[in-house]
Amino acid sequence: MLQNTANKFDSLFEKQQQNQFHLGNTNYKTRIQKLKKLQKAVEYTYREAIQKALYSDFKKPFAETDLTEIYPVVSEIKFACKHLKQWLKPQKVETPLALMGTSSWYQHEPKGVCLIMAPWNFPLNLTFGPLVSAIAAGNTVILKPSEMTPHIAQVMAEIIEDLFPEEEVALVQGEVEVSQELLKQPFNHIFFTGSPGVGKLVMKAASAHLTSVTLELGGKSPTIIDDTANLKLAAKRIAWGKFINNGQICLSPDYVLVKESVKDAFVEALQLQLKAFYSEDPKDSPAYCRVVNRKHFDRLVAHLENAKKLQASFDIGGESKIEDCYIAPTVVSNLPDEASLLQEEIFGPILPIKTYNTVEDILDYVNAKSKPLALYIYSRNKRFINQILKNTRAGSTAINANVLQYSNHYLPFGGSNTSGIGKSHGYFGFQEFSNQRAVLKQHIGGAIELLFPPYTSLKQKLIDMTIKWF
Repeated sequence: MLQNTANKFDSLFEKQQQNQFHLGNTNYKTRIQKLKKLQKAVEYTYREAIQKALYSDFKKPFAETDLTEIYPVVSEIKFACKHLKQWLKPQKVETPLALMGTSSWYQHEPKGVCLIMAPWNFPLNLTFGPLVSAIAAGNTVILKPSEMTPHIAQVMAEIIEDLFPEEEVALVQGEVEVSQELLKQPFNHIFFTGSPGVGKLVMKAASAHLTSVTLELGGKSPTIIDDTANLKLAAKRIAWGKFINNGQICLSPDYVLVKESVKDAFVEALQLQLKAFYSEDPKDSPAYCRVVNRKHFDRLVAHLENAKKLQASFDIGGESKIEDCYIAPTVVSNLPDEASLLQEEIFGPILPIKTYNTVEDILDYVNAKSKPLALYIYSRNKRFINQILKNTRAGSTAINANVLQYSNHYLPFGGSNTSGIGKSHGYFGFQEFSNQRAVLKQHIGGAIELLFPPYTSLKQKLIDMTIKWF
């Protein structure tokens, strides 16, 4: 069975490899036409099917699908279509005096045959979002969505089959073994979104062919609240950023560091906000989706059991329902540092809260951990905000907001070290799937030719002058 799969992938890869130069030589108009067909499919033709599929996979509300799956893809396409002509123009650069007689520029060329491996938490967004960048850059693409959300994977397969020949874009489905076989191919670029652990395996496989990678990973994104913050607004925005998609978001506020003097007031504001969002009983709320499957449900329940064992305080929630993969919006405090909720990325509807007293407490705690994908600050104190920005490291930061930085296509999106390698969205995504090819053209004989061999004392003097003055 695996041998048949391997042969199939060999054939598919060869078709895309043979087609890469034809596709790479298409102009911006042709690429925009393809992107607009994809936009029409997502926004209109398949929209209802997408909504139903995601509800079937983990009870995702239709409105949430529109906001977090369909809108990001459509807006990414619109942005690329608006700017692609400019992105594809050769970019002229200055000529140093020592290279007088030449002109130089760089141009973006496609990397070639690309693999996009997408996760289950935002399956449409994180499959088709990178695809937009890959198409804009002129690549052939093989897509591998997660097997954990089979209904939306099937809808995406139908969209791709409807819009693209397989030598241009193809989507393959399957379990881990399929991903392992795909990674044996000598791709020109791999774009992976998922956990740091699997990211290491992808990077190791890519190294066999010296394939470039974009790794969109995750980590424990801190949310810092000082005593000048508007606690009501902070609670509202954090409740949204943490519990949308049931907390299954790489950019989600993973834990809160709140000034000890305002901790109780913040928890009270958060409790009121969660009731406003999801009613007194969130399991009956049509706005609250579910943990994706039993495996992840059990993982999250193990976190809760560990917290109970360590006598943590459950300020909000804590209830679960195994048959529905339901975990209530939960807020936990008084956790010792060894608690699993403070050691591992949570990726679910559980929010740990720790308190601090000084800025040094914050910096010591945050910087002792790996660089997060995001860091959030809620404060009206400019000095405090700047202190945190200058003395921490993160893939991105939002001030008095969270998650929204993802939606600005003028910003690069990505992590650093364990939270990711490379950037995506807008021009940054286009660059990620492109090679910036440097070109120099000699027009007339230049001064550099005076320094060609044989070397004489006069030429040595000219070399000395060149080093000193040019």
